[in-house]
Amino acid sequence: MGAPQRTPALVIPRTLGALGLLAVMLPVNLVLTGAAALLGAGRTSRRRAAPVPRTIMLSGGKMTKTLQLARSFHRAGHRVILVETSRYRFTGHRFSNAVDAFHVVPSPDADGYVDALLRIVHAENVDVYVPVCSPVASWFDSLAKERLSPYCEVLHVDPDLLHQLDDKYEFSVLAAAAGLAVPDTHRITSPEQVADFDFAGSDRTYVLKSIAYDPVGRLDLTPLPCPTAGETLQFARGKPISDDNPWILQEFVAGTEYCTHSTVRNGDVQVYCCCQSSAFQLNYAMVDKPAIEAWVTRFCGELGLTGQVSFDFIERADGTLLAIECNPRTHSAITMMYDHPDLAAAYLDDDVPMIRPLSSSRPTYWLYQELWRLVRRPRTVRERLRVVREGKDAIFDRSDPTPFLLVHHLQIPLLLLRNLRRRKPWIRIDFNIGKLVEPAGD
Repeated sequence: MGAPQRTPALVIPRTLGALGLLAVMLPVNLVLTGAAALLGAGRTSRRRAAPVPRTIMLSGGKMTKTLQLARSFHRAGHRVILVETSRYRFTGHRFSNAVDAFHVVPSPDADGYVDALLRIVHAENVDVYVPVCSPVASWFDSLAKERLSPYCEVLHVDPDLLHQLDDKYEFSVLAAAAGLAVPDTHRITSPEQVADFDFAGSDRTYVLKSIAYDPVGRLDLTPLPCPTAGETLQFARGKPISDDNPWILQEFVAGTEYCTHSTVRNGDVQVYCCCQSSAFQLNYAMVDKPAIEAWVTRFCGELGLTGQVSFDFIERADGTLLAIECNPRTHSAITMMYDHPDLAAAYLDDDVPMIRPLSSSRPTYWLYQELWRLVRRPRTVRERLRVVREGKDAIFDRSDPTPFLLVHHLQIPLLLLRNLRRRKPWIRIDFNIGKLVEPAGD
């Protein structure tokens, strides 16, 4: 919700406008969630008895994908512990009936983060820790794995491999070594390297990408080279490229983009989702792309991976498939598994045959995002209605309606009020991740 905006003078009216729109929807949401709660009262629970009940700790409590995993573990008969940082302590997900306990922890890059996780592991008798990470947190959760592993299983990639996967250049080297196709990719540590690159020796077009996560800059796909060498150098100098902050110069590949989620144990992909992707991914529908599935299973098997990994692909018009990058963490595409009865087992047990979203599952969407699209483009009313009619809201669940109310009318408004007090600009509201996307944010 919201378009890019960096003008400080407009922060106040823009934030007040967003709060006003949410206030308009509050009565509707109250009726919807209240009706769901009344209709659900007295119904037989869909929860099953787990053969071996376990206590599962999930991080990233503000995010929809965490809520989905909490519900899946809960329905399979497990106990769920949710953790989140102080900034997001009023996440609506903490009030889900799938959550047995909620804990506030320091920011992942703070000194006390691992100690806090360890205290929770001991206090709650945690059996398995499943990090649901932001890009920043994924590195610190990999470091935490060594400390936590003597006391619980940690379903996350080890630090050395995570560093390689998260680095777009190192990932391309790993994939190429496994005989898998990737675009031509070069590590860049200075703007002059871009200006000196031999563009004339190739008929390819290139783009600059930050290796470190950049929620704003990642959308800039300006084709290179520019018309003149001077313009190319000037463009590169506009990026914070340095030895300490390397970028990549990567071949630009035109085609259809896809994203995947995989949960992997000992190199075996046990959960797999694939869908068409976009810059602001807020709609997920499973697509069957055997070549992508084969690429993912081969790559994970070659590395003997354990953890959650997400890949981005581009398929050219001629069917050629190239992997663009890997993000070693949970993908929001996991929301497509909302009704799969075996998701918990595929996360927790070895030798589980690969599961995919059920053929009966509907595409997932976020209702408030669809409403915002309708406000901005009223002529798309038919498309918005089609999305809602044919899909499922990723947060709303008739048997667990409270998060749908409180994400939109507690969690997000408090974040907006926080920015309002500080006169801090924001780019858009991401109802999926449960936060405000901000310049230089996480």
